[in-house]
Amino acid sequence: MSKFIPQPSCADPEDKNRLSIDAARDRISALIKPLNSWQRYPIRDALDRVLYQDIISPINVPAHNNSAMDGYAVRSDDINDGSLNLKQVGTAFAGKPFKGKINSGECIRIMTGAVVPNQCNTIIMQEQVDINDDIVTIHGHHRKGQHVRYVGEDIKTGAVVLAAGRRLVPSDIGLLSSLGIADVNVTRRLRVAFFSTGDELKSTGESLEVGQIYDSNRYTLFGMLKRLGVEILDMGVVPDQKAILRQTLADAAQQADVVITSGGVSVGDADYVKEMLAELGQVDFWKIAMRPGRPLAFGKINNSLFFGLPGNPVSVMVTFYQFVTPALRKLMGESKPDSITLQVTCTDKIRKRPGRFEYQRGILFTDNDGQTKVKTTGSQGSGILSSMSNANCFILLDEQCDGLAANSIVSVQPFSGLI
Repeated sequence: MSKFIPQPSCADPEDKNRLSIDAARDRISALIKPLNSWQRYPIRDALDRVLYQDIISPINVPAHNNSAMDGYAVRSDDINDGSLNLKQVGTAFAGKPFKGKINSGECIRIMTGAVVPNQCNTIIMQEQVDINDDIVTIHGHHRKGQHVRYVGEDIKTGAVVLAAGRRLVPSDIGLLSSLGIADVNVTRRLRVAFFSTGDELKSTGESLEVGQIYDSNRYTLFGMLKRLGVEILDMGVVPDQKAILRQTLADAAQQADVVITSGGVSVGDADYVKEMLAELGQVDFWKIAMRPGRPLAFGKINNSLFFGLPGNPVSVMVTFYQFVTPALRKLMGESKPDSITLQVTCTDKIRKRPGRFEYQRGILFTDNDGQTKVKTTGSQGSGILSSMSNANCFILLDEQCDGLAANSIVSVQPFSGLI
């Protein structure tokens, strides 16, 4: 009788064949080249799209010296530290400049945004004057140039206002409009195909037999991909049958820039993804030193990138946020800084064994003293999807961490920085 030799498993605290999170990210990044094709869109349709080219300002902003206040435009040489009487000789409105000449001892009434006449260089707020017919009496001390917005103070002609690789947000759309830019070149939409594997999976609306479950991963993946603004190809649930799985993988790779699967990347008897990928492409299967989300497959099928995610619902989300999202953003040409991490107090005791990096689910909140703190969502099992639904951040625990007492300082990664 042969001697039993245990194999490495997700229950082990350490695995000599494991890959660190940073090493996995580096390997993925090395294989990615940003898309080199673009589409031209009206700016209203370009929200959340990634700029393909720098935006160069065609004009100065402001285009002319203008008033930052409702008040009176004066010559600085005419004002001093005491009261001063000036004669009002006209009015300037936004869009309707004063066209006359202003001599020494004169001023004009001016509204916010109105052009400041060439002879004037200072604005006196209307609250700091008295009016008697056309005589304006100025009170208080004033400095030359106050309350004047100067030509090009915000943006100068020829300046790069938005760099290639920027994902456009609402304020960017307004900025483009302020420059008179109606259309922009953005990277074409990334095409992503995805499907779940498993005989036990059913879609919403179908009846469950004994041993079957509803497929949450496809719907979760759809939501995360939707947030990234990609073109989505949902290929449904694929049963644990080699021929069907092989054909679905081939079809997906033919249609999409990226193929994502959930489930079938472990060592079970019916986990056929690895075998099929060996026939179709060049894919590495990794054991990542992390929890949840230990098994991960990455590589290429023809010209498409492939991500094989674990089957457990929480593992799918963690691996998607930590590995897939950065890869897709790089493919789209997006220049994105690292996600934000915060140092806060965790009000709960945290259980953890050393050996793997953990992404525990947490809830950031503000206590009665106005301090930002975090608490866990409770049980951290990789199949407890409610832990992700209730959470708004990951609590980041490094490999050496052996648990933490309540009120310890921890690093957290808000979900808002990942999506």
